[in-house]
Amino acid sequence: MAVIKSTMDMVMARAAQMAGEPSDDGGAEEASKEGMRAAAGFLRGEAIDLAGLIAGRPGADRSAFVQGLIGVLLRHIVLPREKEQLVGAELAMNGLVAAGAGHGELLPALAELKKILDRYIQHKEQIREQLEAAFAQQMEQVEGTLAQQTGMRMKLKPSQHPKFQEEWAKITEQLNGQYGQAVDQHKQLIEQILMAG
Repeated sequence: MAVIKSTMDMVMARAAQMAGEPSDDGGAEEASKEGMRAAAGFLRGEAIDLAGLIAGRPGADRSAFVQGLIGVLLRHIVLPREKEQLVGAELAMNGLVAAGAGHGELLPALAELKKILDRYIQHKEQIREQLEAAFAQQMEQVEGTLAQQTGMRMKLKPSQHPKFQEEWAKITEQLNGQYGQAVDQHKQLIEQILMAG
């Protein structure tokens, strides 16, 4: 009977807790969500003082706030498909710099991450040009065959060859694997740097 009573006491205590005041976890969760909202606002271009928001947080909530903030910013640093997509990653890195004011190790880690993203774009463009050059000769032969069959001269791009797409998909997958791993490692390092302070 004592076991039943203590179980009943636990259920009643839990019900009272749910109906009444929020638990400590709720405060940390709310601080994390506020950090996420601040990061989202920063990424939308709102004038938000991230360092000031962090400094203004009470000690207990600061860690959860920072974790929510940097989580959103780090998720916006991804391998770009095109050069233009680097803008979002750069904005997120600027947010990390603002949030991590005073962390001496942060700037070199972010600079290295930026180099990786730039190298990825450059490497991807270079390989695509090489692949297109390799397929250009085959396309000339296909153009000649089509001209004989149809009596019309056509200009085909190497990227229109079915094997080109297949090869490009393989190469892109390899590049994404290599560079993606390096980006993830640097993002983890940046998170460790920011969470340590």
